[in-house]
Amino acid sequence: MSKEKNILNTDIIEGRNPIAEALKSGREIDKIIVAKGERNGSIIKIISDAKKKGIVIQEADRAKLDSLSNTKNHQGIVAYAAAAQYVSLEDILQSANDKGEQPFIVIADEITDPHNLGSLLRTANAAGVHGIIIPKRRSVGLNSVVAKTSAGAVEFTPVAKVSNIANTIDKLKKENIWVVGADMDGENTIYTHDFSGGVAIVVGSEGEGISRIVKEKCDFLVKIPMFGEITSLNASVAGALMIYEVVRNRCNGREKQ
Repeated sequence: MSKEKNILNTDIIEGRNPIAEALKSGREIDKIIVAKGERNGSIIKIISDAKKKGIVIQEADRAKLDSLSNTKNHQGIVAYAAAAQYVSLEDILQSANDKGEQPFIVIADEITDPHNLGSLLRTANAAGVHGIIIPKRRSVGLNSVVAKTSAGAVEFTPVAKVSNIANTIDKLKKENIWVVGADMDGENTIYTHDFSGGVAIVVGSEGEGISRIVKEKCDFLVKIPMFGEITSLNASVAGALMIYEVVRNRCNGREKQ
């Protein structure tokens, strides 16, 4: 087996007993993939325990599991382990409160490229963001590529993984946090919008941008001016521009506690 193959699969836990033990120990698992038709014996309990923890369960052809496996002895089940512990939304809000700061949050809506999420984490940490929120489904988790790309930021910037981004936005609004999405339909640009107060910025996926439901939940949509032939930016770049507009706002003394 090639070295590259091993690197790609460093997040994989293979086999029934190793996965059962990982669940028992409380290790963070992003998702579990079960071979189609493998709903028997110990796999039934693994699936039950995983569902109690809110872990995503997916089915796939056995050939898919074979391609993910390093050992070729996966026993019909593999799990993706997270590179860091997730936190709750309340933990992120408490972090801001403990620092005596207005909440500063990034919502990554269905970002699937681990390099983009890792870069976003790195920028968020440098800018003093209190935490990042990602969805449980249709999003990359905290895998080893994310951790490496974040240059260590994954160890310091909290990440919450939630079942429903739209419902989470409603919770943020109840905490008097403005939700601002990056979208070309925005009336204002990122340079004219007032980012004062508690703020959560929303960065959409690489291909589709912010999902329709999440877009409708945003208090404001702001756009990044484009003057060249290319009409879109990498998700992590767009996020960095948004993040540092919040930083500029706060550094200019417009932030009111």
